[in-house]
Formats: sequence, C-alpha cells, structure tokens
Amino acid sequence: MRIAIVDDDPIVCQSLETILTATGTAEVLWTANDGDTAVRRYFETPASRPDVLLIDIQMPGTSGLDAARDILATDPAARILFLTTFADQSYIAQAMGLGAKGYLIKQDVAAVGPALQAVMAGQVVLGAEVLGKLTERTPDPADSDDSGDTADSIEGLLGEREREITALVAEGLDNRDIAARLFLSEGTVRNRISAILDKLGLTNRTQLAILWLNAHR
Repeated sequence: MRIAIVDDDPIVCQSLETILTATGTAEVLWTANDGDTAVRRYFETPASRPDVLLIDIQMPGTSGLDAARDILATDPAARILFLTTFADQSYIAQAMGLGAKGYLIKQDVAAVGPALQAVMAGQVVLGAEVLGKLTERTPDPADSDDSGDTADSIEGLLGEREREITALVAEGLDNRDIAARLFLSEGTVRNRISAILDKLGLTNRTQLAILWLNAHR
C-alpha cells in the first residue's frame, strides 16, 4: 500500500511515516504540510498518486477539506482518510459529504494502520469518538428512550432485503462486497441503496449508516 501524509506539523508526518514504515503497513510516497502542496504533489505524476491520502483538517492556506474537494473533483476514485484533532460535527459531516473514506482522531494513532487497510479493502472508517459525535443529539425530556421506536420506524419503512443491505452499509462494506455477500449484482445494490436513501430522505450512505447504527445501538 502506498500512502501520502499531509499535516501542518512536520513531526506528525515524520512520526507517522516512521511507524507505518517500520510496521510494514505502508510505503510513504511523500509528505506535505499544507493543502496547496498536497494537491500539487498528488497530481504531479501518475506515480505520485497514493493508494490512500492521509490528511489533516486545519492547515495554513488551503485546508484539508478544500484540498480533498479539489482532489476528488479531478479524481473521484481518490481514497482520502482524515486524521485530525478536531472531533467537530461540522468538520466530520463536511469531510464525509465530500466522499472521504474515513475520519479518525489523532489521539487514536494505533487505529491508523488498521484504518488504512480497511480503506484499501473498500470500507468507510469512522473512529469511535467520531461516530459518537455524529449520533449524539440533545436529550428530549419527553422522549427519554426512543431508540426502540427509531428502530421500529426504520424497520417499518424498509423491506427485508433493504434492511440487509442497510446493515451491511453500516458495517462499512462497499457495493461490491455487499453484492458478493447477498449474491446480487453491483448494479442492483447501487439501485437499492439509492432507493433506500430516497425513501429515508437521506443524501449519502454515511448518513444511512449512522441512522441504522443509532437506531440499533
């Protein structure tokens, strides 16, 4: 696996490179300390495009979010994994809305290696703290425990096959893996997921995964 690391702290870049290289997890093609450099290096040559781009959110000049947006606009297949100190709902939603493959918090450095491998396997990775931020809400005194009701409402809206597909989306499987698991074509899975999103009023599979996990926790 070939990766690139983008962080405004050179020490973070060096530490991650040392750890990932020493453990045989990945080959680090290059590092950068700002978004502008990351975009330039990513498209410099075909050989400079990593399998996974590990990038921070806040950096001088072009932010990680803007850099990811620029990269994905030209290369929609880019695998981008955010690694940051910011567990802010807005940042997480923006990152995943762009099409990022995951969002991790820097305190959980041990999870970086497995996360990179999961992304390479086609999964979407959300750290435990990140998932908690996305599913948290302001408590309603009149509704102290409605998780069962939420689950029931989702179960009532979705057919059996739709529930199976949604559960696998929540596990982080991509369309190919879901198709293989359920003996369906990728096109059928893609169409079913689109129909599920429309039915539930959602815009992407990350929202679908969060809704399912929140309803079944």
